[in-house]
Amino acid sequence: MEIIQERLEREFKINIILTIPSIELRITDKKNEVKYIKSASEIPDNSRMYKIEEPIAEVKIKTKSVYIGKIINICMDNRGILKDQTYITKEEIKLTFEIPLNEIVFNFFDKIKNVTQGYSFIDYEVTKFEESKIVKLKILINGKNIDILSMMTHKSKAYVLGKKICEKLKKVLNKQMFEIGIQAAIENKIIVKEKINSINKNVTSKCYGGDISRKKKLLQKQKEGKKRMKKVGNVEITQEAFLSIMKL
Repeated sequence: MEIIQERLEREFKINIILTIPSIELRITDKKNEVKYIKSASEIPDNSRMYKIEEPIAEVKIKTKSVYIGKIINICMDNRGILKDQTYITKEEIKLTFEIPLNEIVFNFFDKIKNVTQGYSFIDYEVTKFEESKIVKLKILINGKNIDILSMMTHKSKAYVLGKKICEKLKKVLNKQMFEIGIQAAIENKIIVKEKINSINKNVTSKCYGGDISRKKKLLQKQKEGKKRMKKVGNVEITQEAFLSIMKL
């Protein structure tokens, strides 16, 4: 991904915008009207939505039988259901799962290839839609929704994923002169909170002795200044930071 991005930018002078992988969901509103959406920003609130359905894929994996336990664990962790297993030979096996497509687009193939050391063949086909508890996971920086980081995920995984993203942002974002609040939210409810402390500057370093009230005034002025900066300050999310989140 990074190599392709770099070559496009260098050879064709194209500014690339990377986004979180997404799938097509089927939404039925309370008027019984059906529509398809492709991004988290299009998910309506619960007051207007009757049900939400996600695509389910039939996934076939051919591999060596020695890896069967590890593959089943990965598929189960990705909300998969084992439908069939057939031994092709004594050493080779074909496994058939039903797995939500939303789980496949996030590093599923890499996980399978890693545990099988590359000795696997994977094929999938979307076969149906099923009702599911898909939610919009929002990431907020200082209370501002960062739409490009919003994603569709199952409600059971929202907290863990939100916590990982917030912790990663805490590590990769640069410190500012004001405190940075990082939050993850679903359905307007904050589920994870992190913060990056501000850069401390000793404004009293040149005050030698004298009245303590002068130092207090300087510290109070600094505190008020940081509050103003927080209101108008913009936090830059670098391309490197965004890539590190996508790798989660």
